[in-house]
Amino acid sequence: MRIIVTGSPGVGKTSVSKELGKMLKCIVFNEKQFALEKGLGKWDEEQDELIIPLGEFAAEIEALFKKEKNAVIEGHLLCELRLKPDYIVLIRADPEILESRLEARGYTAEKVQDNVFCEGIDYCKKHAERNYDRGKIVEIQSGKSIKETSDRIIRGLKEKGARL
Repeated sequence: MRIIVTGSPGVGKTSVSKELGKMLKCIVFNEKQFALEKGLGKWDEEQDELIIPLGEFAAEIEALFKKEKNAVIEGHLLCELRLKPDYIVLIRADPEILESRLEARGYTAEKVQDNVFCEGIDYCKKHAERNYDRGKIVEIQSGKSIKETSDRIIRGLKEKGARL
């Protein structure tokens, strides 16, 4: 099964995807590490982030999906692409919780504000619904633990008809 896990920075994508990979016996990829391994993107010193060319990135992920039949790839940019996964998991978080998580990570006040705003206006959800079949989207609220969130995803996948 090929699964995309997306959502705003700080919702728990990376931690939950690792747990999900173990539960489903899938290899797990992080979008930033994957892009760097493929030689994609340039570091923007001013914004302190990797700028990834989305077209090339999408082509590399599609090649990955052809090669790996059991893969989870996670990242916040994935909602903006049009890929062909089996399912898309959209993780949500309460904006106040998200704000405290991002502050704890040392994000600048501007970056915290931008990401909390994006969560508040459903940025990732709107893009995911625009780019993917709604019948393949599993939207869940981040739980109190990685295990709780992962279990919610498994239930959501089963509700969508996934054979796990």
